[in-house]
Amino acid sequence: MSANAPTEEKVLSVEHFTDRLFAFAITRPQAFRFRSGEFVMIGMPKTEEQKRPVMRAYSIASPSWDDKVEFFSIKVEDGPLTSRLQKIQPGDTVLMGRKPVGTLVLDALLPGKRLYMFSTGTGIAPFASLIRDPETYERFDQVILTHTCRQVEELSYGLKLIEDLREDPLVGEMIGDKLLHITSVTRENYPLKGRITDLIQSGKLFEHAGVPKLDPKEDRVMICGSKDMIDDTAALCETFGLTEGSNSDPREFVIEKAFVG
Repeated sequence: MSANAPTEEKVLSVEHFTDRLFAFAITRPQAFRFRSGEFVMIGMPKTEEQKRPVMRAYSIASPSWDDKVEFFSIKVEDGPLTSRLQKIQPGDTVLMGRKPVGTLVLDALLPGKRLYMFSTGTGIAPFASLIRDPETYERFDQVILTHTCRQVEELSYGLKLIEDLREDPLVGEMIGDKLLHITSVTRENYPLKGRITDLIQSGKLFEHAGVPKLDPKEDRVMICGSKDMIDDTAALCETFGLTEGSNSDPREFVIEKAFVG
């Protein structure tokens, strides 16, 4: 087996949130290091019909200090990977790549006062990692996580995450009133209804949060969701004067560069 071959990890837990969304945790190899917000390739062992395993990029939902690795996934009935992945049980084997990478990391942003995390659907996964990392609260005075889904039930993963966070032994006390979780829905009645781009453009988001509009001097932004959502939200950030950063050139906003198929 080559040094770059994925490791075989055991499934520790699986939680289904809706008929389209589930989360799972796997064992973490001792040598596996990552920064909160990064993604890694994961897959299932190959079947007799496959020459090689199907691997896809998944954002790591657990923080860098955790002893297990968590993921939050969609279920696609005929998806090359998720059609099998959604059926996993504790004790099953999942393959994981050895090299995590990513752009949704604190190092890719300049220092600032307020950090926005704009997410839709399973795009909340890298932020599930970052909001459990003490460094996020050391770097920013306020962290605003937005999660937009089509239906109310799809918000349940994020709501549970925030609820558990208050009891978190590492960051529970650090959070205080620093973290603001804003949820919106596009297809059902809900207190805050609409796409995140519309809520930013109309100013409703900032009114709801009780903060001024985006300011490149103070605000930093991370964006994760569908490709269209990322493109549209990034374009909006630019209208406020924010520029896109990277690991080698930190700026005011960053976007996720990996997509699960």
